[in-house]
Amino acid sequence: MAVSAARPTQEPLEAERAHLAASRAALRAMRADAEQLDIADVTANWVNAEVLRGDIELRIKALADLADTPLFFGRLDYLHSLDEEGESGHRFYIGRRHVHDADGDPMVIDWRAPVSQPFYRATKQDPQDVGLRRRFGYDGGELTAYEDEHLSDPAEAERSSALLQREIERPRVGPMRDIVATIQPEQDEIVRAPLAGSLCVQGAPGTGKTAVGLHRVAYLLYAYRERLARSGTLVIGPNRSFLRYIEQVLPALGELEVRQTTVDELVTAGLRDVQVRGADSPAAALVKGDARMAEVLRRAIRSHVRVPDEGGESLVVVRGSRRWRVPAYELAQLVRELLARDMRYGAAREALPQRIAHAVLVRMERAGEAPDDRVQNAVARNAAVKAAVKEIWPQVDPVKLVLRLLSDADFLAGQAAGLLGEEEQKAILWDRPARGVKSAVWSPADAVLIDEARDLVERTGSLGHVVLDEAQDLSPMQYRAVGRRCSTGSVTILGDIAQGTTPWATPSWAVALGHLGKPEAVVEELTQGFRVPRTVIAYASRLLPAIAPGLAEATSIRDSPGAFEVRRAAPGARAEAAVAACREALAHEGSTGLIAADADLPALGEALTAAGLAHLAPGEETSAGARLTLVPASLAKGLEYDYVVLVEPAAVVAGEPDRRTGLRRLYVALTRAVSGLTVVHAEDLPAELTGCAPRAGERPAG
Repeated sequence: MAVSAARPTQEPLEAERAHLAASRAALRAMRADAEQLDIADVTANWVNAEVLRGDIELRIKALADLADTPLFFGRLDYLHSLDEEGESGHRFYIGRRHVHDADGDPMVIDWRAPVSQPFYRATKQDPQDVGLRRRFGYDGGELTAYEDEHLSDPAEAERSSALLQREIERPRVGPMRDIVATIQPEQDEIVRAPLAGSLCVQGAPGTGKTAVGLHRVAYLLYAYRERLARSGTLVIGPNRSFLRYIEQVLPALGELEVRQTTVDELVTAGLRDVQVRGADSPAAALVKGDARMAEVLRRAIRSHVRVPDEGGESLVVVRGSRRWRVPAYELAQLVRELLARDMRYGAAREALPQRIAHAVLVRMERAGEAPDDRVQNAVARNAAVKAAVKEIWPQVDPVKLVLRLLSDADFLAGQAAGLLGEEEQKAILWDRPARGVKSAVWSPADAVLIDEARDLVERTGSLGHVVLDEAQDLSPMQYRAVGRRCSTGSVTILGDIAQGTTPWATPSWAVALGHLGKPEAVVEELTQGFRVPRTVIAYASRLLPAIAPGLAEATSIRDSPGAFEVRRAAPGARAEAAVAACREALAHEGSTGLIAADADLPALGEALTAAGLAHLAPGEETSAGARLTLVPASLAKGLEYDYVVLVEPAAVVAGEPDRRTGLRRLYVALTRAVSGLTVVHAEDLPAELTGCAPRAGERPAG
């Protein structure tokens, strides 16, 4: 018989608590062993000693016992022993990390291990040799309840898990937390997909796509650690506020060294003289982000190559008493061959002196000499050859190239002919040409152009795996920048077409994957929501026909419908109504987010302060004493709060350059709530929301 999570029998509960205490003691012993390691006589030199010492320090950190974090959250009892798979016995406790006793026997199995997989995927229809699946409930770090499923017992009816539901709905205070205890089968399939394949996850709000991406990184580092230790991993998010929100997930799973960055930070890395402090108009940003700019840049770089006049003077190389001539027509042929190969500009420039030297060596051999590689290298370094290469294939500075392209109308016109129209060229030209690299007012889109130019000169290094979150908002040129970082590796793309809130947001994943250089990536769709209440997601989904007509409407597994209310405020009393709604939300457990159009934030901040309600900015960590965050709609993406007060939907829509983008921004704002949403408005709601809006739940703000 299944044991109730609400009223567990005391004897099994005490036994499980005893196992938890013993497991914590074993973890402390593992950490103590790591701290006591003596490496004095096991390394050949000080360099090896430092590397090993760093590895040990990371190991010690990974073995930290977090008091408020359950060491294990589930148990699997297999019907048969799994000795043949390298594990001893048939009972396994599933947790965030592996813990073993003094004899090396496992007390807790890492959730990423193969033996743990049935915890997420086994069902009554496919029990996978699991007799019992037990879930544990915790209050802080204390084990308080458990819940059993006898998967191989046909007499036991299938039912939803109350503990699973409670964990999903647990109040959110502080940064984003891991979901190892609540991963669903369709999520687990994505998490454990092989490293070799690239994946694109289209996920509606609340489907856990960000968590899935982070847990996928943790899984890949477990399953392919040596390979990824050499090639590297990277998580790319939309902004720093978002990264601060998610930054504790991987460390909680024992992965301490995964770099997390934004696209803007990625492309400006190493550009010491480029200060990004400008902003483009929407028209300029659209053109600069267009994939056609890649060809404009390619032309601009190759325009520096000067193919020799075939009737010009020969190149003369002096070696001792002999003079060797390479005719101009042959030099021109060598240059054209390199151009036809479409090599990186820098690589072709390095190859040219060797090609010229080879032509000289051919003449030497015809004259009866027997030159070797050393002679060829010496000829390639000859002053005459170096002077010819400098004239034919001069060095190009990617930063100065982009500076000229955006400052010199004639140069831009020559490179953009047949690609950009006159108005498009005018849109990206600077009104006041900069005097130099340091004084230029660079924009984020300019930095992406520089990154493209750098790659055209010298190939960008590739990582083993990249996770790109909120990918729907990237421009084609930004996709190219990310794609360069995983050209020989794989990528996990996470996003939602309906939440694309930039004018250049991708129209489809097929288009985005083409720009990334990963057209073969498999697209998976997550439509089952775990976070957003059913009534809230249904209300927000009214916008889908206008913002993403091809997407399926998200559903929610939440048994509780969630609190939802639309309040009409009197003219001039909108701020007061918002403050009142915040007070009501703060009466509940968990975090509260007050989301509004960016332009409305100052007035709302003043109203909160006047009312004595302290509030945080996005990215600042909530705590028991500070649970209210004032959020501009432009930064709400990816964040979540237990309760959300959304102020003036019409203003959120009007704050964007076009209506579709505004409605998408509103869709994002409407779907940030975990337990309840209150919409406060004085202006009429957007027609897309009111066309079939129910009258129930609407009342004037009092």
